[in-house]
Amino acid sequence: MEVICPWDTTLSLGSFALVKDTTKPIDKDVKGVLNVPVKSVISFSATQWAVFLRLGEIDRVKGILEGRFVTDSTMRTLLAQEKVYDIGTEAAADIERMIQLQPDALLYSPYFDGNQGGLNVTGAVLFPFADYMENTPLGRAEWIRVIGMLAGCEEKADAWFDDIERRYNTLSTLCVNVEHRPTVFSDLAFNGQWYVAGGKSYIAKLFADAGADYIWKDNPSTASVPMDAESILAKAQKADYWRVINSSPTPMTYSTLAKENPVYPLFDAFKNRKIIVCDILETGYFEQSQCEPDLLLADFIYFFHPELLTGEWAGYQPHYYHLMQE
Repeated sequence: MEVICPWDTTLSLGSFALVKDTTKPIDKDVKGVLNVPVKSVISFSATQWAVFLRLGEIDRVKGILEGRFVTDSTMRTLLAQEKVYDIGTEAAADIERMIQLQPDALLYSPYFDGNQGGLNVTGAVLFPFADYMENTPLGRAEWIRVIGMLAGCEEKADAWFDDIERRYNTLSTLCVNVEHRPTVFSDLAFNGQWYVAGGKSYIAKLFADAGADYIWKDNPSTASVPMDAESILAKAQKADYWRVINSSPTPMTYSTLAKENPVYPLFDAFKNRKIIVCDILETGYFEQSQCEPDLLLADFIYFFHPELLTGEWAGYQPHYYHLMQE
């Protein structure tokens, strides 16, 4: 298996041999050799361990990062029972604990500079898990297949992804020829700066596939672009919808938003009560949504074009998003 560099697709982050038959010779150029199914891994992202969990292979996960942010009840129990260890943060991972756990592999998030933060001292195979750099919903979900290969349950993982892909494509096809595409923008100001998702980003693709007209669709970036509030207001003030993420344990309301920033009430989406919000702590958004792009898409279609949700989607109620309450 070869992992392509997401910043330069002409480069490779490494070649890995996933070995089922240990009697066969291994190519000398491979970066790491893993006997599969792996017995133990340390997961640096919830998008990794959540897949192991849903595949019924969570016993292979021995450590995770950022345990204090976990919302899934099963993982919280495993942490409390020390069947899975919290090994700290990405910036200050507990290297000693990782060495003690002796994992077969560390599933880490690669950076553009290639820095592995001294992880090589653990003795584990360092496997760059670049799912977060995929710019399409199905591209991110397809990393389910990688976990399937590592856990030795390829057929189960492939069947899961194939069903996701079918459902997603069925939904996006419904929106291809919609006559009216409501306008939408995303996110909130942070420390005086507004980071806008580029027109080639993950969320921009979701909006387009849901039959919406993303305000910054012509921006060529795949990443977030910093802008000042005046620029946002000038371009997005008349947008039909506004999508936001709430990371607080308390509900986000129009009243709290108005107090947070005097610019927010100036947007039509605020005035017309068309703000779509996801409460990440309640929904487990960062743990689950990458594996459920079909539900994310269905959520947006529910708001933009509810009349299209028929057949297997008839009666659908949003899973991750809801209209903000007063």
